[in-house]
Amino acid sequence: MSGAIIGAAVEVHRQLGPGLLESAHESCLERELTVRGLGVERQRIVPVTYRGLRVPRAYRMDFVVNRLVAFEIKAVDRVLQIHESQLLSYLHLSNLKLGLLINFHVGLLKHGIKRLCLF
Repeated sequence: MSGAIIGAAVEVHRQLGPGLLESAHESCLERELTVRGLGVERQRIVPVTYRGLRVPRAYRMDFVVNRLVAFEIKAVDRVLQIHESQLLSYLHLSNLKLGLLINFHVGLLKHGIKRLCLF
């Protein structure tokens, strides 16, 4: 599954290159994933519950693919620890085990891919 997602991201990056806003990459990546026959949820809402208080729209994940893999996209000079922590939190809150963090603001996309797991 992660290979199919990465393949779609590579194609979008190959066509668009770095330098665009995250939102442009997000829209094009949604299209590429759909064309490849993957089930795509974009901007999936992630609620948070704390001591009985439910915050229904606390966060939004960029994508969940086939209800198995969460991934976040970035268009930043450098991926920071906070970006990884954000994805790990999304995995924990949504009970998913695998996440991808993909930064489109790189010359070669393989340098912008990080795989994170909760086990």
